[in-house]
Amino acid sequence: MLKNLIPKIFYDHLGDGLEFFVEGLGFEVLYQDAVMAVVARDGAKAYLVESPEYAAKDRPELSIDTDDVDALFHEMSARAPHFLHPNSNRVASKPWGSREFAMLDKTTVCVNFREWPEAGNHT
Repeated sequence: MLKNLIPKIFYDHLGDGLEFFVEGLGFEVLYQDAVMAVVARDGAKAYLVESPEYAAKDRPELSIDTDDVDALFHEMSARAPHFLHPNSNRVASKPWGSREFAMLDKTTVCVNFREWPEAGNHT
């Protein structure tokens, strides 16, 4: 019954969110007005909202599952190497079983890209 969980991410300036999600992560703008944008890529979607009050209260960390973390890393590191998270700037295996890397914008919004092993393949 449930399909998607769509986060709302607050920014002091909408342009900072658009720079990160569109220019850095390759999302497409589906809708934009003066204070909000809806961005999407493949099955992932987010609402970017300009609100200095709420941006000051929360800098989220989001995770997006992928079926090809290596290809995504090569694309993102070529497109926007300045957004690679300093503590997760390469694909690495994590103790919980996934392989992942992360991107971090100048406002400290973090997006982790994560690939889980196929069922029955827990190495």
